[in-house]
Amino acid sequence: MKEKLARFMVGRNGNDQLNLFLLGLALALLVIAAIFKSSFGRISYVIVLALLGYAYFRMLSRNVYKRREENGKFIRARYKLSAAVKLRKEQWIQRKDYKFFTCPSCKTTLRVPRGHGKIKIVCRKCGNSFTGKS
Repeated sequence: MKEKLARFMVGRNGNDQLNLFLLGLALALLVIAAIFKSSFGRISYVIVLALLGYAYFRMLSRNVYKRREENGKFIRARYKLSAAVKLRKEQWIQRKDYKFFTCPSCKTTLRVPRGHGKIKIVCRKCGNSFTGKS
């Protein structure tokens, strides 16, 4: 039986990080649907079936290149989100000692020590200068 399954999966995409996310999301929606038995519950059952269908389609697909590309996009988006959350967490921890500004021209986040009044801030990336109250 194990050999038959292994032979069947040869040349197919299999499970990857996007599939695991889709399956976890489907499971979470299934739990929510079980808790709320209203119209939202019925809609979420349809969404769960669609997510499971797409996850199994990706898992059994022979177009490995396309599935790998989709997984890469998912990983990059997840990284951007986690980096933004990490940045916000660091800013929250340092909020008493530093004030954070965004450069108007290049959108870089700049950190300035608090308690110096109105100061001229120079962006290290693009060289643009602007004033701000620390």
